[in-house]
Amino acid sequence: MSPYSETVRRARNIALVLSSALLLTSLTASVTSAQDRQDGTPVTVKTKNGWVRGESTVYGRQFLGIPYAKPPVGDLRLAPPRPASSWRGVKDTRRFGNSCPQNKNPFSSPDYDNQTRSEACLDLNVYTPSARGGKKLPVMVFIHGGANTGGQSPDVVPDEFARKANAVVVTINYRLGVLGFLTLPGTAGNFALLDQRQAFRWVRENAGAFGGDGERVTIAGQSAGGIAVCTHLASPGSRGLFRAAIIQSGSIGDCGAGPRQQAETTSLSVAAAAGCANPSTVVSCMRGKPVQEILDAQDGPAAPRPYWQYSLGAELPEQPLTAFTAGHAASVPVMNGGNSSESLVSAYLAFDAQGVTLTPEGFPQALTDAFGPQVGPQALPRYPLSDFTRPVYAYAAALGDQFFACPVQRTNAALVQRGKVYSYEFADRTSPALKEPSPPVDFNFGASHSAELNYLYRPYGLSASLNLEQKKLADQMIKYWGSFVHGKTPQVSGQPDMPQYQNGHVLQLRTQSAGGNIVSTGLRAEHRCDLWDATS
Repeated sequence: MSPYSETVRRARNIALVLSSALLLTSLTASVTSAQDRQDGTPVTVKTKNGWVRGESTVYGRQFLGIPYAKPPVGDLRLAPPRPASSWRGVKDTRRFGNSCPQNKNPFSSPDYDNQTRSEACLDLNVYTPSARGGKKLPVMVFIHGGANTGGQSPDVVPDEFARKANAVVVTINYRLGVLGFLTLPGTAGNFALLDQRQAFRWVRENAGAFGGDGERVTIAGQSAGGIAVCTHLASPGSRGLFRAAIIQSGSIGDCGAGPRQQAETTSLSVAAAAGCANPSTVVSCMRGKPVQEILDAQDGPAAPRPYWQYSLGAELPEQPLTAFTAGHAASVPVMNGGNSSESLVSAYLAFDAQGVTLTPEGFPQALTDAFGPQVGPQALPRYPLSDFTRPVYAYAAALGDQFFACPVQRTNAALVQRGKVYSYEFADRTSPALKEPSPPVDFNFGASHSAELNYLYRPYGLSASLNLEQKKLADQMIKYWGSFVHGKTPQVSGQPDMPQYQNGHVLQLRTQSAGGNIVSTGLRAEHRCDLWDATS
């Protein structure tokens, strides 16, 4: 085994599990600061289930922790979600609800230790502009990332986006890991997908109370949330609940799902590790287990490697890419894209963060360890070290091209078979990572995985430290996304429109000093997709 084998294995797994850049653990912050609440004026709204009391902030109005489904406990654990029960009086919705159960892992939120985790977590947050006018606003529902095992709805706070885009934005929690993806005989499986769908139904029924239009809903998600959006596009049961979709860095694995039989086999092994080995009683046994025992089994050797994923079956009869190509998926407009240097964070964590320097001499073996003895040597001449200032950057480029950039291109080509597709690539090479590492390191994170969230939203309720050029780009990106949510071509006055994906046309998003936003047709060549398409 080469000296790089373990670090390469770690990097490969990090990429495969959709590393949401929640990985740099120096930042600890409350998701909503006191400054954001300096107004704090209570506001009440009547939903289908009862009255809720939110509050006004400097960005608009927010209603936090509204239940959209009953707590999935008892007989509702490992079962499809049920609509939330009604309540009397006025429910206080000025604080985020519980995080869904999860062990601490690389994809957990930075304030993990301060979170309250409970199965009573199926709730959502609603953000609206202060001044709504007379017309109902379009709605965007955002699904958080976290490799399907970590994260929570407050990881992305879209209050400023809602104000600038003049839209209602909803963020949601959904069941994670074993509780969201365990597939046992006789159960539906795909509980995370069903949770998200139930949230969509709640939004359709209740958007009007918040000034939104339940018939004009765009679903959006980043990383694992992007894969969820991809899956809803292909899932017959989600049809009619949204009119448009945004996939951010979610095309990894061509949005692929696992076979039902494989999911059942893995799930039975995990259940056995939790002490539920009898197939005839496994469901009732798992429903009676303490949550922590289930989470411990989830992280044991029986758990799937590298990550939990959606499975084929009644809710997903065919692979998303197959459904797109065959025209069996929802024919709504889609925005699909990614970042130009997705795997820089993964490479840093696998090498530099471990005190390991990837040398020129070790680079060929690192590629072989990552991509196998057949593909590794083929990749070597395609990533000459003379094109990169460090071997680890060349390694990150290869990893990112295979797992992220080229799947975006393949997914675009399939999506156009069923409707309009607009495509982008976030390419600000000066971008800060989602969280800055500590202590400061001499490493260029550039447009790495999740970096675009700093430009669109307020991750963890914090505004990113962007320079003037980056702030201008951020305003442009919000306008591109906002116009799409409003049912238009993604566009900004004085800038090129985001193009429909035809013959590889993609909008590259860059600061002015780097050439500004341009429509490119060369990304397939830039990311060596001929190599990765042939070897995928």
